[in-house]
Amino acid sequence: MGPLNGVKVLDLTGMVSGPVGAMMLADQGAEVIKVEPINGELVRHMAAPHNGVNPVFFSCNRGKKSIALNLKSEEGKEILFKLAEETDVFMQNFRPGAVDRMGIGEKTIREINKKIIYVSISGFGNKGPYANSRVYDPIIQALSGATDIQADRETQTPKMFRIIIADKVTALTSAQAVSSALYAREKNGKGQHIELSMLDSMLSFFWPEGMAGIVYAENEVDVRKLQGTQDLIYKAKDRYITAGAVSDAEWEGMCKALNREDLINDERFATPSGRVSNAQVRKEITGEEISKWNGDEILARLQKEGVPSAPLLDRMELLGNEQIISNDSILRTNYEGFGEVRQAKPAARFSETPSEISRPAPKLGEHTLEILSSIEYSDEDKKRLIKEGVVAVG
Repeated sequence: MGPLNGVKVLDLTGMVSGPVGAMMLADQGAEVIKVEPINGELVRHMAAPHNGVNPVFFSCNRGKKSIALNLKSEEGKEILFKLAEETDVFMQNFRPGAVDRMGIGEKTIREINKKIIYVSISGFGNKGPYANSRVYDPIIQALSGATDIQADRETQTPKMFRIIIADKVTALTSAQAVSSALYAREKNGKGQHIELSMLDSMLSFFWPEGMAGIVYAENEVDVRKLQGTQDLIYKAKDRYITAGAVSDAEWEGMCKALNREDLINDERFATPSGRVSNAQVRKEITGEEISKWNGDEILARLQKEGVPSAPLLDRMELLGNEQIISNDSILRTNYEGFGEVRQAKPAARFSETPSEISRPAPKLGEHTLEILSSIEYSDEDKKRLIKEGVVAVG
């Protein structure tokens, strides 16, 4: 059983930022009930389904149960309130103010359950010119400096991460915050309201090195001028690789691997600061030398000399990579109706309370009847609620 065994979570979030955070709690043993609109949340309908569930929805919502609930109806809200009575965590990512208008805001839920951890995820926070704006990942990338960090270093054309990084960083932030709030409650017996925004989550994520140039007000530096135009991607004869030398020992090892011992004491590269300030020419020389070798051959030489290095894998190569196989990083599980499903194994490996993927992602309303039974609705009540459109059954 996972470390969060016994914790109950109501997940009213949609898209990715909230669902992935709640999914991580499920991986760690929490019982997570996904509360969806009668027609299902948007991600269900954004790609072709396999056995009724598309792959993105599966990966964001594995391990959860689903109840389809009409929260515009009074009876729908009453069902939610009954579930909240025995819930530890309530998660929502509606726009600021929406939950209060719906009658399910933090103050309302806390009157029902004073010890609840209520999580509000927003795009921009509760105030400011963007507070009530709709948000998707690219908008946060634009406002957080992500497009500047990713900009083409030759043309300075802004570029975006080609993944929904802001959503997933926010998900990680939310899961960590929930765990801390649960621990605090164990110590002081008090629930609390956690508010976090995608924008703040991304700024915190980028800050340590991405914003190093603006840490000291009296010594601002435009780090773009120090970066050069080349990433740590080099083309060997037959494939792309990466290799990096930060310490003196690593630089010496790289020079030996490349048969360029003459560069070890080159005054431009003899110190870490020198290698940074002369990064562009250093990378150009490194790239020229690597291009003379086959990928496997130069990687073996770099590894022998203790130089951090690896081949650049495309996504289709991941499943066969020796390191990933050795780590059991990708789980392969057969589920009825789905066949073999591949999922990244929960990254944190607990020695005493192991995480697990307990079930596939739910179909819409798959557990509606089971959940209603848990709060003592009769069979007759269930039939009426379905007929009146208060709930839906998968």
